[in-house]
Amino acid sequence: MAGIPLQNLAELEAELALLKKYPIENLEKIIKEIGFSCTCCGKCCTKAFNGHVFLLAEDANRLKTFSPESMIPAPDFPYSDPAGNFYVSGYALKTRENGDCVFLDENRRCKIYDQRFAICRVYPYMLHREPDARGKIDWRQISGLDEHGEYDCAISDEECAEIARETISYETAFLEQEIAFHKAVLQKFSDEGIRFVRKEHDLRVRAFLKSGKATVFVWDGYDLVKEEL
Repeated sequence: MAGIPLQNLAELEAELALLKKYPIENLEKIIKEIGFSCTCCGKCCTKAFNGHVFLLAEDANRLKTFSPESMIPAPDFPYSDPAGNFYVSGYALKTRENGDCVFLDENRRCKIYDQRFAICRVYPYMLHREPDARGKIDWRQISGLDEHGEYDCAISDEECAEIARETISYETAFLEQEIAFHKAVLQKFSDEGIRFVRKEHDLRVRAFLKSGKATVFVWDGYDLVKEEL
């Protein structure tokens, strides 16, 4: 997000209010019409296709119990302070040098499929607003349309309803996590007399991209946790 923390918090709270008003039956209908079926191509598990895989705090805390080395502070830190510390709303899955998820095996299958994370369970479905090619902001319900998988497959009404519920649950949890993170950052900045300045932040980001080293405070669902890169 490009704005200041307080402005971004207001936008996030507005988005959550809109999400809560979205008719679930509309999403169920779209899911049925698209008829997506996974072909296990593994594309969605690569950095080239999907960028980074953001983890909800619940999933990140679960991952810490069995493979803490498999996650990193999510990239694209939105805020920083004059001391050079960065702040981000959660963790992301690590990728290998070739861009594959660390849990993708040699057969392009997930090694922890039964324990896969919330975003992996709902993908490619989504429910959030973003601008289209003309700049018009509207709801998007599926990622990578016609770029992977098969379409026009039969999906039962019961399965459509379950997918819709899981998708809305994920999007709600994501926004709630972002809101909690912004409130924590605002509180810390207020307590310490920190004023966020976009120009100074951009300079810090450029320096980080050159060095690859930084101190990052990551929201874990309870607190801002200090991590070193």
